[in-house]
Amino acid sequence: MSAGDQAGNWGSTTNTNLGTLIEEAISGVVTQAMADADQTITIPNGATGVARNMFIECTGALTAARNLIVPTNKKLYFISNATTGGFAITVKVSGQTGVSVPAAAKIVLVMNSAGTDIVTATNYMAGATLPSPTLTGVPVAPTASPGTNTTQIATTAFVTTGLQTAYPVGSIYLGTLSTNPNTLFGFGTWVAFGSGRMLISQDATYPAGTTGGAATTTLITANLPAHNHSATTTISDPGHNHSTTWNNINDFNQGSNSPGAEASPDDTQGTFNITSNNNTTGITASTSIGNTGSGTAAATISPYIAVYMWNRTA
Repeated sequence: MSAGDQAGNWGSTTNTNLGTLIEEAISGVVTQAMADADQTITIPNGATGVARNMFIECTGALTAARNLIVPTNKKLYFISNATTGGFAITVKVSGQTGVSVPAAAKIVLVMNSAGTDIVTATNYMAGATLPSPTLTGVPVAPTASPGTNTTQIATTAFVTTGLQTAYPVGSIYLGTLSTNPNTLFGFGTWVAFGSGRMLISQDATYPAGTTGGAATTTLITANLPAHNHSATTTISDPGHNHSTTWNNINDFNQGSNSPGAEASPDDTQGTFNITSNNNTTGITASTSIGNTGSGTAAATISPYIAVYMWNRTA
């Protein structure tokens, strides 16, 4: 208000400026209905406006995340997301990024020094001690570098990075659950691996990635150790006799006890001949060696417990 302006009315203008507008700016509390849509609030000149208030409570039922668009005035905001539905509200200057306020959260915001967008008003609390605090909404914390081993709060980003480091592409995951590790860890492409096979540490004989072996094997002669067989020999003899009759000159007419044997004297020479029959012995010998074994394939699997195996391919 310039000198000489609003003659007779300056009192009302001053009352508005001092008693209403300044009060809104330093301690005003207002409710802003979101109506399940983006909302734009302003700071009109010389009149009350939602954006001028210090504390703004957003209300209403949301079916999606919404935006609260504020002017570029440099000021402090206390924002409360009191909406229902579980969705965040982003407080920002039109066309900018702003700050997301989770459902049920209360946060202190401020216009940045350039006057271009909303940022958080605080990022450090020196010596703050909160015994057993209860955090609600989606609190944000700085993410530590991989491998950090302190009492610093571990964010979900830190945990995920740690798991990805522990299970890089090419890793094998074993478990007793059939759930794909992507569902468990939230990252990577995992495929079932090594169905029906055991793992063996690689070396020059067994290069990584090669397969081999069998659950059963049939032995051949070369696989058998040196050994002996027992044999049984059976001899059969039905029984038989041999007989010979001796006849000389003086006993020329004596009979023979062996049929078919007969002496023939020779008077001129004074000799005699003996004829004897031939008999077959009738002895039979047979040798048998017993057989054993069935040729059934032998199992070559050690005692085992079957699990699910997954290979990370991406």
